[in-house]
Amino acid sequence: MTPRRRPADAVELTTAAYERQAEEFIRKWGRRPYRCPALLLNLLERAGPRAALLDLGCGAGQDARFLFARRHHVVGVDRAWPLLAYARRRSPRVPLVRGDLRSLPLRPGSFDAIWAAASLMHLPKPQATTLFRTLRTLVPAGGLLAATVAQGRCAGFLRAGWIPGRYFARWRKAELERAVRLAGWDVLMLKAVANRERRGRWLALICRRVR
Repeated sequence: MTPRRRPADAVELTTAAYERQAEEFIRKWGRRPYRCPALLLNLLERAGPRAALLDLGCGAGQDARFLFARRHHVVGVDRAWPLLAYARRRSPRVPLVRGDLRSLPLRPGSFDAIWAAASLMHLPKPQATTLFRTLRTLVPAGGLLAATVAQGRCAGFLRAGWIPGRYFARWRKAELERAVRLAGWDVLMLKAVANRERRGRWLALICRRVR
C-alpha cells in the first residue's frame, strides 16, 4: 500500500507560491527604489542606534539592506529560497538564514527588536499566537516587536491578484491586541492604516516585552 502523503499546510503552500513567482516579487520589492516604511522608522527610534534586529520574513532583503547600511546588527530570515538567494547576491555581507517561522533557528535573547513586515499573517492564527510567545524569548525584557498584518475577518488562500496561492490570515484590531498581550507583550501602538507601503487595510503594531 502506498503511504498517504501528508497534505501541504498553509506555510508550505505560501512558500511554494513565493518561489514560483519569485521574479514578480523581486521586481516589485527587490529592484525598485527603496523607501523605508514609517513603522520601521518608528521602531528604530525606540530601539536606538546600532541595535540588533531580526528581519522576520525578509523576502528580497530590502529592509535588511537598509538596516545594515544604518549600522544595525541585522539578521534576515525567510523560507523562500529564491528570494534569499537574490538578497544574498545584492548584499553578501548581510547575515541571512533560511528558516521556518514555526521553528526559528535562533538563540534566545539574540535581538533588541524584531521587524515582521507582512509575514506573520501567512500563519493560521493559532500558529501565529504560538509564534508571538516564541518571539518573546528572542528579546530581553524591554525588547521590541513591530509587525504589520492584513486587517479584516476572513482567512484563506488568494485565488487571484498579485502572487496568488498565498495564505492570508486577516486580523481584527482587538483580536490582535489580545493575542500579543496574552503572549507577554505590552502594546505600545496599534493602529489601522490604509494603502501605505502596500495596498489595502493593515494593522501596524509595536509592542514591548513585559518583564
